[in-house]
Amino acid sequence: MRIVIAEDSVLLRAGLTGLLADAGHEVVSTVDNADDLLVVVERHAPDLCVVDVRMPPTHTDDGLRAALQIRARWPAIGILVLSQYVEETYASELLADDTAGLGYLLKDRIADVGDFLAAVERVGKGGTALDPEVVAQLLARARRKDPLERLSAREREVLALMAEGRSNHAIASQLVVSYGAVEKHVSNIFTKLDLPPTEHDHRRVLAVLRWLDS
Repeated sequence: MRIVIAEDSVLLRAGLTGLLADAGHEVVSTVDNADDLLVVVERHAPDLCVVDVRMPPTHTDDGLRAALQIRARWPAIGILVLSQYVEETYASELLADDTAGLGYLLKDRIADVGDFLAAVERVGKGGTALDPEVVAQLLARARRKDPLERLSAREREVLALMAEGRSNHAIASQLVVSYGAVEKHVSNIFTKLDLPPTEHDHRRVLAVLRWLDS
């Protein structure tokens, strides 16, 4: 497999080069910044790019941005992103569309040579390789993303009217439903938004605040 490595750490770049070469792969180019990465990819048309998320020139998300450009311009090239730790926003953006030929691993995983090389092979052949920690954190993020998604369409209508300061009687009149139906909807809203009854918190206000924050 023909591989390009983009990593600004000299030692890690050399280590990856040796590791991949020993496994029978051809490292056609190594670079230490995102701008050069795009240049060498266009020049060499590799099968796979191993890319650090944070690279020069800004040391923020330059590697990720370059990876997204590569995905858009040369979709057949596999991308294996390496990161020091899970960066949820970056991972979500990278994995937002098709995950074929895509991997996201923490750098610590490189120490397990067998697993790392297996991930390289899988991504290079069009598969997916995601670090278990990345998966766990993205799932946790998805679960806490928007509690309002649990609400039914009618419950969202009721909450929107609550946010306008309307009483249950006023909501019942607006929606042309019974007062009891509104009470049931309000109770369901509290339950789905994880707002149990307490002595000190006003659940109606807390529910409205969540609506306004969404």
